[in-house]
Amino acid sequence: MDPKSEAPTAGPETLPRKRLSRRATLIGSLIAVIALAGTGWLAWRLTHPAADASTAAAGGGARRGPPATTVGVATAERASIPILLEALGTVTPQATVKVRPQVSGVLQKVLFKEGQMLRAGELMATIDPRQFELALQQASGQRQRDEAQLDSARVTLQRFKTLLGQDSIARQEVDSQAALVKQLEGTVLIDKANEGAARLNLGYTRVVAPVSGRVGLRAVDVGNVVSPSDANGIALITQVTPIDVVFSIPQDQVGELQQAVSVGTVMKVTALDRTRSATLDTGVFASLDNQIDTTTGTVKAKARFANSKLTLFPSQFVNVQLLVRTIDNAVVVPVTAVRLGSSGDYVYVLNAAERTVSLRPIKRGPATVDKIVIASGLQVGERVITEGADRLKDGARVVLPGDAPGGGRAAGARRPQGAASAPRGDASAPAGASAPQALASAGGAPAAAAQAPAIAGTAPSAQQLQRFLDQVKDDPEALARRQALLAQIDRGDPAALARWQQIMERRRQGAQVPAP
Repeated sequence: MDPKSEAPTAGPETLPRKRLSRRATLIGSLIAVIALAGTGWLAWRLTHPAADASTAAAGGGARRGPPATTVGVATAERASIPILLEALGTVTPQATVKVRPQVSGVLQKVLFKEGQMLRAGELMATIDPRQFELALQQASGQRQRDEAQLDSARVTLQRFKTLLGQDSIARQEVDSQAALVKQLEGTVLIDKANEGAARLNLGYTRVVAPVSGRVGLRAVDVGNVVSPSDANGIALITQVTPIDVVFSIPQDQVGELQQAVSVGTVMKVTALDRTRSATLDTGVFASLDNQIDTTTGTVKAKARFANSKLTLFPSQFVNVQLLVRTIDNAVVVPVTAVRLGSSGDYVYVLNAAERTVSLRPIKRGPATVDKIVIASGLQVGERVITEGADRLKDGARVVLPGDAPGGGRAAGARRPQGAASAPRGDASAPAGASAPQALASAGGAPAAAAQAPAIAGTAPSAQQLQRFLDQVKDDPEALARRQALLAQIDRGDPAALARWQQIMERRRQGAQVPAP
């Protein structure tokens, strides 16, 4: 056996460890620190994009403040504001009459058409009058008979009085004859009343319209026996001209309305359709009810309409607008400009020069759908913020629609003064021509030159200037600012030229920049 094969084999624990040198340890630590720093730098670059070129040039490495907020503005102005009270009303006719016959009989004629407009006293139908004519004749004959007996009794009484004067007759007979005359006089009076009743019943056989209005559907036909006890009658007449609208108003408005009515103020009322898009008719306020409904806290009111075009129909629901009064020469702003805070109402007022806003407490007045009256705290001509106010606070910077990129005047950033001034105009314009003159001479410039963006050190071409102005031709304020910028470029202002180059560069990169 080989002695070497019997020698014990050394295990891993018996091998000597190789110790690292101090230099290798330092190098490894340095590599780890560099790798960690590179990872942190890469993460920061991915989460924090490079600063804008305009910011670096403008601030020279200065720290940037909070970004400006794009807002909408409006100007406080004077206007006359109508104070309207709106409610839901019901069209109510002044008179609704169910025409019933006054006597019983056979309906002989119907002289109206369903839906016809009738005048008061116009004949509507007739009832068979024969039985009533006979009753009138009978009453007349009885009256004539009793009148003849009365005349005879009066003659006899006169004779008895003559004989009594001659002492030829007893006074008792004279008194009896006088009593008979009075009895016959009463009988004749009753006969006259019976005759009048018979004549009245005969007149009731002619059914006439009691009021003027529109007749509805008839309830009976010719040949039917009608009587005063019929529930449906002959027809229903509704007065539609004029007509009323009944609506409810809040109890808080009662005092103001009563005061206006007491001094004779005529308040205009407008009736609108269900969608409030069409005016049905205009009328005047008529009266108020005498008590408040405790369940709803409202009071019923009535307005009267001529309804000459018959646009209002009985029992129709309409929207009512009551013009209570008009505030003249009031300071008004859009409703969206007024905000409510913990200390009351306020608005943000624009400081145009610095492009900042100031919080201004105000006292609000009545409001319409889109305008609100400012009772105090705001002057005519001041500009207030109407959009984007949720992101503002007192002293915040803002950007208006049409301001220059990078915040415009609000940013206050200085443009680099060392930018080289390039010749103005393009190749097609005469040498030394100004920017407006270049616009006039650019008709034959190649299309490729019009499409090429401006680069650093070059002035804008005539086509670019023209497009630059055409984009805001419908906005006079923005157009004036752009023309001022072009005038600065024309004078060779390097800051204006740098500003133009930044606009073109941002557009080339596809950035969304607010238009100056």
